[in-house]
Amino acid sequence: MTNAELNELKQRYVASGAASPDQHFADRAENAELWDADGKRFIDFAGGIGVLNIGHRHPKVVEAVKAQLDRVMHTCQTVMPYEGYVKVAEQLSRISPVRGHGKVMLANSGAEALENAVKVARAATGRSSVICFSGGYHGRTFMTMAMNGKVAPYRTDFGPMPGQVYRAPYPIDALGISEEDALHGLKMTLKTDANPRDTAAIVIEPVLGEGGFHAASPSFMKQLRELCDEHGILLIVDEVQSGFGRTGRMFAVEHTGVEPDIITMAKSMGDGMPISAVVGTDRVMDASGGNSLGGTYTGSPVACAAVLAVLEVFEEEQILAKSQALGEKLGERFAHWEQSFSCVRNSRHLGAMAAFDLVDGSGEPATELAGALCKQARQRGLILLSCGLYGNTIRFLMPVTIGDEVLNEGLDIIESLLSELS
Repeated sequence: MTNAELNELKQRYVASGAASPDQHFADRAENAELWDADGKRFIDFAGGIGVLNIGHRHPKVVEAVKAQLDRVMHTCQTVMPYEGYVKVAEQLSRISPVRGHGKVMLANSGAEALENAVKVARAATGRSSVICFSGGYHGRTFMTMAMNGKVAPYRTDFGPMPGQVYRAPYPIDALGISEEDALHGLKMTLKTDANPRDTAAIVIEPVLGEGGFHAASPSFMKQLRELCDEHGILLIVDEVQSGFGRTGRMFAVEHTGVEPDIITMAKSMGDGMPISAVVGTDRVMDASGGNSLGGTYTGSPVACAAVLAVLEVFEEEQILAKSQALGEKLGERFAHWEQSFSCVRNSRHLGAMAAFDLVDGSGEPATELAGALCKQARQRGLILLSCGLYGNTIRFLMPVTIGDEVLNEGLDIIESLLSELS
């Protein structure tokens, strides 16, 4: 079917809240390139929102998924377990920097992982409250909507949110929020809203995803760890977007030297297959009763096969080194743009988790300019995303495996548009 025919079906049958505004429909993909239903080629700087760190349809992952399809597609692991689930658990326990021996539960999405992390934390501590941070994003289920540090569009139309979720400021120098400000705000939250004796967990993204790709410093994370230890609060690190090599380490928290009690992960762990995980210390993860965690499709055999293949690719192709190298290339190009275009400010990257802000002549967030840049980039065959509290951040989530020629082609499109629009 053509793009036009598919758009007609979309308008007729897909709920407006779930329908993409884009008029192109993906037909096939390879590494960092996509072709739509009409055969138009796109360079992919979005990676399915951070899902494709090793590229579209990595051959090793495709092979593993096809092989699994010939064996078992589904049993529900609580009915009859299978090798893939326990092998994935073993590997995630090995690579996850949690305190002590790690144990694992698998789920289907990042939001499910966060929901279950909160359940586990409440069971382990006997407490109920959760503290999150401004600008954070954790999902679209009801609990995770309450945890999100941004209202629109995630919870605008959906009524009252679950209670006992509190918020503290995230340290963002570019927005005038220092580490000292953030720590003071967190301590005030513990004094005025969330009694430490009732607080089960503090949940933080070590690098804000939807909030603008701002990284918490090692010193802030260490003070956060100390504060949690002082009050017997569990530290949950949300690595759904920053994990699996995006920052040049397997997990972004590894840059800080801090060991959390629980890590959540999803997105690039399956290279496009729907799977997520909660990894925590054994005492914490074993706190709830039998059959208290899981779901019909959690940790499906096919998705588990993809994860095991992804982990092999990381070792065989030195993906972490490639992420670091990609980040350096992006950082160099961003620095050039900051010198050349007055609208480009605050460029930053941790590994290949990279972004810059767009501002107007007075230095205020240029939200409309960011929207125009992404829209016109799409028209020229480049998939590009914005994010941030003000929607003026341009973020980069292209596959780490992108070739230099394709990378530079995409960056040249952006540079041309910055010249035209600024």
